[in-house]
Amino acid sequence: MLSTKLRTHTCGELNKIHIGQSIILCGWVQTIRKLGGMTFVDLRDKYGITQLTLGEKINTADLGRETVIKVQGKVIERSNKNLKIPTGEIEIAVENIQVLNSAKLPPFTIEDETDGGDDLRMKFRYLDLRRNVVRKNLELRHQMATETRNYLNSQKFIEVETPVLIKSTPEGARDFVVPSRMNQSEFYALPQSPQTFKQLMMVGGLDRYYQIVKCFRDEDLRADRQPEFTQIDCEMSFVEREDILQIFEGMVRHLFKAVKGIDIPELPRMTYDDAMKYYGNDKPDTRFEMKFVELNDVVKGKAFKVFDDAELVVGICAKGCAEYTRKQLDELTEFVKRPQIGATGLVYAKYNSDETLKSSVDKFYNEDELKKWAAAFNAQPGDLFLVLAGEKNKTRKALSELRLEMGTRLNLRRPDDFKCLWVLDFPLLEHNEETKRWYAMHHPFTSSNLESLGNIVFEKGNLVSPSPAEIKANAYDMVINGVEVGGGSIRIHQKGIQELIFRILGFSQEEAQARFGFLMNAFEYGAPPHGGIAFGFDRLCSLFGGSESIRDFIAFPKNNAGRDVMIESPSVISEEQLKELGIKIDKK
Repeated sequence: MLSTKLRTHTCGELNKIHIGQSIILCGWVQTIRKLGGMTFVDLRDKYGITQLTLGEKINTADLGRETVIKVQGKVIERSNKNLKIPTGEIEIAVENIQVLNSAKLPPFTIEDETDGGDDLRMKFRYLDLRRNVVRKNLELRHQMATETRNYLNSQKFIEVETPVLIKSTPEGARDFVVPSRMNQSEFYALPQSPQTFKQLMMVGGLDRYYQIVKCFRDEDLRADRQPEFTQIDCEMSFVEREDILQIFEGMVRHLFKAVKGIDIPELPRMTYDDAMKYYGNDKPDTRFEMKFVELNDVVKGKAFKVFDDAELVVGICAKGCAEYTRKQLDELTEFVKRPQIGATGLVYAKYNSDETLKSSVDKFYNEDELKKWAAAFNAQPGDLFLVLAGEKNKTRKALSELRLEMGTRLNLRRPDDFKCLWVLDFPLLEHNEETKRWYAMHHPFTSSNLESLGNIVFEKGNLVSPSPAEIKANAYDMVINGVEVGGGSIRIHQKGIQELIFRILGFSQEEAQARFGFLMNAFEYGAPPHGGIAFGFDRLCSLFGGSESIRDFIAFPKNNAGRDVMIESPSVISEEQLKELGIKIDKK
C-alpha cells in the first residue's frame, strides 16, 4: 500500500481481497464511457488502471480525458471482469469525486498504441511520459542503474563524482564549450568522458572507482547517439587486462540475470583482426554465422576484370536462399550500391537443390569453377553466395552491411536473443588520409605493445620504426548483438611512455604539456598500474529493452538535430548575457 494524505491506495493494487473496503484514489481520467444512467471511468496513475462506476447523482460534467481527480468510494466486485489487468476483478462505486485539476484535450491519445508521431510526442514529452511503454522503459533504466551499483559496490568500488566544467582537449569528438564570465575569453568544456580524472583518482590511491555519469559530445546524431549521454565509468588499480575482463564480464552477466532473468555463458573472445576478417567490422553481430570467406585464390585469373583488379574478393553464404528471385537479388544489388554502403555491384551464385550451380558471371566461371566457390563456402545445396570485390577496407565494410541486411531479412537478429563477446587487440593508431596524421583509435592514454617491437626511430618528427600500423593497443570492447556497449584499456602510467605516445601523435612537447601536463606530472608521484572501462548506459538499456533507439530510454531526449523541441533549446541568449561573457556575435 502506498497511502498518503490524498489517497489510500494506488490505481494498480486493488483486487478481490479489498471488496467492501472504503478507499480513496487519485489519478488521471483515461477514458469515459456512458451506458444508460451509469458512467464508467478508467482512472490511471503510474501503477495501473482502476475502473470507476459513477451513478446519476455524481456530477460528471467537468470530467474529460486527462483531468486529475480524487475519488472516494467502495470496492465492489466487477460484473464484466477484465483479467488482462491486475485490478480487472473489481471496480469502485464512487461516492464522492473532486476535480484536482482540469485538462485540455491532449494532442495525442495517451495509450500504449498512440496516434502521436515522434515530433509531436517529443514536443509534449511530459504527456508521453504518462504512457505505460515509456514509463516501463524508464523503470528498466532505474533497475539497470540500481543493479549496476549493487554489483560494483559488492566488488569494493566507490562512486565518486568528477567535474562537469573541465578543460577542452580537442582530440576525437568536438567539445561543447562554456564561456567563463569571471575569466573572459576563456572557456570550460563539458566532459566527453571523465578519463583523466579517473586516472588521477588511481594516482590518488582510491583503487576502485565508478560513476554513472553524464558525458557530452558535439557530434552528428543517430538512433544510438545523443549530444548528452550516460556512461558507467570505471577504473581499477594494480590490475592487468584479465582482471578487467573478469570483473566486468561479471557485471554484465549479473545485469542479465537480475534484470532479464537470463543466464549468459562465459563471453567468447575475438581479436580485432579476426573481427575485421570474418565480419568486416569491430563489433560483430554473432547471433548468426554467415562469416566472410575470402576468394582471391579461387576466383582470380579467369579474365573477369572486376575480380582480377580487386584487392579483395570476399563473400558470404546465405543458407537456404538459393530460391531467391531475380527481384530479390536486384534489391540486394541496389542495397549495396547505396551511397552509404558504397559497393559498385554484387556478384551472386546459386547452389540449387538439384546440385547445379548458376551465377551472375557464368560467362567467366563454368560449373566446375563454381564448385570451387561452393567448397570455399563449405556450402550445401540450397545456399546462395553473395560476393563483393574492390579495395580491402571498403569492400569489407560494404559486405558487413550486406551481411547484417541478410540477417535481418532471414530473422536471424532477434532482439530477445543475446550474444555477447569481447573484442581484443585493437590497433593503437589509425591513419587519417585527409590530415596525413596518425590518431589514437581509443584515446592517447592507452598502453600498447610498443616496447616489445624493438628500437623506436623517428624521421622528420614521424615514427618510422616500428610501423605505426604494427602497434597493438592493450584495449578491449564488449559487444552485444553487434553493438559496442563498452570499451576500455590498460592505461599508460609512466610519464616517459606517455610523452612518447604524444610525440607519435604529432604533439609538440609544449602542446602535450599545455594540454595534459597535469596528468604527466601526476605520473611522477608514483602512479600505480591501472585500467578501466566505460559502458554506454543508454545503449545497454535500449538493448535490454529490445529497442534500437536510446531516445526511448531517456526521459527528455534531443531530436536528430540536437534540439529539445519541448523547451526549445538551444536558444538565443540576450545581448546583456553576451556582454557579461565578453562575447560578440557577428550578425551579418
